[in-house]
Amino acid sequence: MSKSTENQQKIIGITIRGGAMSSSDIHGAYLAFGEDVSLVTVKRILSEMVKNGLLNVVGHGPSTVYSASVLSRIFFNIDAKTYCAQEPDARYGLDYFNFDLFRNLSADILGTAELIVLENATQEYKKRIAGVSATVQKKELERLVIELSWKSSKIEGNTYTLLDTEKLLLENKEAAGHERGEAQMIINHKNAFALVHEERNKFKNLTRANLERLHGVLTTGLDVKIGLRGTPVGVLGSKYRPLDNIHQINEAVDELCAAVSRAKTPYAKALIALIGISYIQPFEDGNKRTSRLMANAILLAHGCAPLSYRSVDENEYREAVLVFYEINSIVPIKKIFIEQYTFAAHNYAVK
Repeated sequence: MSKSTENQQKIIGITIRGGAMSSSDIHGAYLAFGEDVSLVTVKRILSEMVKNGLLNVVGHGPSTVYSASVLSRIFFNIDAKTYCAQEPDARYGLDYFNFDLFRNLSADILGTAELIVLENATQEYKKRIAGVSATVQKKELERLVIELSWKSSKIEGNTYTLLDTEKLLLENKEAAGHERGEAQMIINHKNAFALVHEERNKFKNLTRANLERLHGVLTTGLDVKIGLRGTPVGVLGSKYRPLDNIHQINEAVDELCAAVSRAKTPYAKALIALIGISYIQPFEDGNKRTSRLMANAILLAHGCAPLSYRSVDENEYREAVLVFYEINSIVPIKKIFIEQYTFAAHNYAVK
């Protein structure tokens, strides 16, 4: 993973906002931070950033301009809440699919310190599941499925409470005053988790086949077309417009599968799948649900803890996803992923 200093992060932000800029323009924008820095110093930082792949450079001499590279976008440390507080059309992010993005999702997308946190959590999880009786395992599995089905559905606007969800999944009792589709969405989550839990060996990496199969289970009975879409879709609250060409969607899915395969750890594989499926929006509906269950499928396939997302703030999650769509920064969603994995490893004992 590319390391960047605080000064470099400021310049990445400047070039993401301003596009292709000269060193003088970047210097002027840098001074707006209230720091007294010389043009010579800015030029030295720019040179280092170009060398490290954090900036693109075009032209020579006075006509030289710099712009943010895909790599710098991926690791840009942005405040998602502040960014998303702006109206969609007033934001400075991208409104189109970045074809270079998946090729630049490096195999070591997680840093050493982050991997230590995740590995320590996994060791805690393995201690928790060691020697767990069949009775306890059944109860733990029920608890995880209920909490995952509730929160993942809630992120999508489902209005069932956690108690409603428990009654539905354990007693087959639908909550009064709710549309049938809400109950079906929750039931589909239960069935999707059963699939990835029972057939985990088929989900070590992301493939077209397991992606479409998982999506099919998650959208059963919801009047959603199965298979990759051939029509445009929009993203509520975002300026980002997903691909609308079936051939390009196919290519994007292939690129994402390759990026997941390149990743060195199950955590990186799961994280790339989580955000990549949402970004492509390969189906006409159910994309984010599919991304969350696919991340779990990959984690389970590698002996890691599955996520319930129980403690995640829905708005924070949506904002992190929108930042990836428009800025291509993985930083906010990566923070959530690490927090939720640590929570899951310390709270569930699902084999």
